[in-house]
Amino acid sequence: MGKVTGFLEYTRQLPARRPAEKRVHDWNEVYEPFPENRARIQAARCMDCGIPFCHLGCPLGNLIPEWNDLVYRGHWREASDRLHATNNFPEFTGRLCPAPCEAACVLGIADDPVTIERMEYEIVETAWSNGWVTTIPPEIESGKSVAIVGSGPAGLACAQQLRRAGHRVTVYERDSRPGGLLRYGIPEFKMEKRVVDRRLEQLSDEGIEFVCDTYVGIDSYTSDGAYYGWDATKKNRISARELLNNYDAIVLAIGTGLSRDLAIPGRDLGGIHYALEYLRPSNLLREGTRCETFISAEGRDVVILGGGDTGADCLGTVHRQGARSVLQLEILPKPPLDRPLDQPWPTYPMIFRTTSAHEEGGERYYSLNTKEFIGDAAGNLSGILVEEVSMDYQDGRPVFYSIEGTMRVIECNLALLALGFTGPEQAGAASELGLEFNSRGNIIVDSNWMATTERVFSCGDAARGQSLIVWAIAEGRSAAQSVDAFLTGHPSMLPAPVRPGDLAIR
Repeated sequence: MGKVTGFLEYTRQLPARRPAEKRVHDWNEVYEPFPENRARIQAARCMDCGIPFCHLGCPLGNLIPEWNDLVYRGHWREASDRLHATNNFPEFTGRLCPAPCEAACVLGIADDPVTIERMEYEIVETAWSNGWVTTIPPEIESGKSVAIVGSGPAGLACAQQLRRAGHRVTVYERDSRPGGLLRYGIPEFKMEKRVVDRRLEQLSDEGIEFVCDTYVGIDSYTSDGAYYGWDATKKNRISARELLNNYDAIVLAIGTGLSRDLAIPGRDLGGIHYALEYLRPSNLLREGTRCETFISAEGRDVVILGGGDTGADCLGTVHRQGARSVLQLEILPKPPLDRPLDQPWPTYPMIFRTTSAHEEGGERYYSLNTKEFIGDAAGNLSGILVEEVSMDYQDGRPVFYSIEGTMRVIECNLALLALGFTGPEQAGAASELGLEFNSRGNIIVDSNWMATTERVFSCGDAARGQSLIVWAIAEGRSAAQSVDAFLTGHPSMLPAPVRPGDLAIR
């Protein structure tokens, strides 16, 4: 390493976030600029550790020590080349990934880990600002064609890899613009949509075709679409079988579109919505599209059920819309501040984390079970009946026990369900193509990412289940290798960082 003793001389530092009382009045990203000299100092903390466990923590196998060393030496363009060698979209992961690589950092055993995620951000933004991110068209056209259904991170990564291998690639998206949850689920304050648009422009310039406003599948969309405000009657529709006839292969990268519900009394009251049912219209509005299903938190008492990233996305959005009050409820106990003994390094620990949205206001309550939604005379939500619980484990699974005398009502008139997702939609393309699903509702694929129907592949959350953006990109890249090998009939030169069923270090 360029600074062998850097980890001894420098402490971990991140750029400051803009003051919370100011940033809640806009939708811009929350971080202040980070001077180059400070970024190089942070890169100098990367140790010459011999065995870089950060590689193991990152599903993409990012060459972290290499580009940290290059940044310290001021070789930013070379650092960008090494970063893009393993990651199609480092500007996405540099903003949205929870950084399992940092949890696996060797320095993190006895000190604060290296600021890997932020270095990724600094490298790719420096590359964009200097014009180093350019189109990479294929050297030879293969004459083969691939249809990719879904334009989230898995679909986009798979599309770019296959196009660079020389195949004709068409991406089908049922929304009006590509990006999937990157566009319609992630709020602007976490990632401004210009970041998505500039990368999509690169993909288009490389020859990838995007067909939007188009459903793939002849099955009717009923409640599936209602979760997000889609109106199937206003969309184009194409048969999945028609795609199979017109293309040499299909890749389903449709994500986990089904939100987890909470089937308790009062669920049918007005004012109770899935998180993405709330976030999607808000993101549409930021792009200048007024959605008929827009839900505003202005002047309302809001309760968010679920303590994960999606709940935090709702929290930041609620603040910016001017809610009167907001609470975030979680049935699990409050996580510890330090790594638990049963989650040793280099696993990703379940510890108490504070996002930018939590800094902006609201309260978090743990070990609370939601028992019932309570309504007013007009059939609208007016409160939530909750009860404190304790947790134990039976056969490795959490079991919750009511604590007597702790039941109470929390007043609210807007409840957002951020409880995770149960799997991909089985109607539409998957159903028409006769795909099989496992016990968790995910598309079954073999060791080459092929589903149970010939010439149909799947990757990302649709096959893996709800996971991280870094896993989606890694699986998109890996599926592209298998599709390329299938189309050409010989081993592919494309990289494959993961295989189906690979587990995170957890």
